[in-house]
Order: sequence, then structure tokens, then C-alpha cells
Amino acid sequence: MTRACILVAEDEHILANDLCDTVNEAGFLVEGPYRDNSSAMLSFQKQRPDVAILDVKLNDGTVFALAEKLEQAEIPIIFHSGLFARDEVKSRFPNAMTLRKPCPPAEMLAAVNASLAPA
Repeated sequence: MTRACILVAEDEHILANDLCDTVNEAGFLVEGPYRDNSSAMLSFQKQRPDVAILDVKLNDGTVFALAEKLEQAEIPIIFHSGLFARDEVKSRFPNAMTLRKPCPPAEMLAAVNASLAPA
């Protein structure tokens, strides 16, 4: 059985490692953490993830261009941010999930599993 691949783009070192550990320990394959848009975009172009967990603001700016590419490819997005208002993100990406930092591991995993569930 193939493990689902989760792309993680998060520039805060401790949160990035914690997120990756949480997702990995739940049995998912982790791509990342990527601290900038360039690296995350390159990863997406090399290997299509099943879900993407994105901090709204990375080291080189907001992730909205990457999120648009992911959305066009019909890849579920979970925005994980403490910076941007949920309504602001939802207005741009109505199909995406939004979680506030810091997010409890169980809540993140529930969002990942919900994103992977058939519609």
C-alpha cells in the first residue's frame, strides 16, 4: 500500500520539525519541510503530493502563488498560519482548510485525513 505524500512548507524551524514528525509518525510520507516558496514549488514539480500543509508566509513571501498551482492540480491545501485572518485566506481559496498556529497534532491529523477522504 502506498503512503500518502504530504508536502510541508513552514519556515519556523521548531514548528516545521514538529509538523513533519507528527505527519510522519501517523504513517504519511513527508516532503519537506520547505522554508521558502522556491523549494516547495520545486518539490511539487518533481513529485505530486496528495495534500499540502502551507504556512501562509515563508522566508521569501506568501505562498499564494504556490497554493494557486496546487489548487489547479486539485491538491487539497491546509493553511497553517497565525499571521493571516482565516476569512482572508478562505476568500482566496474557498476549498482549502485553515488551521491556526499552533495547532494540536490531533487537529492537524484530522485535517490531513479529511483532505484525503474521497468526496
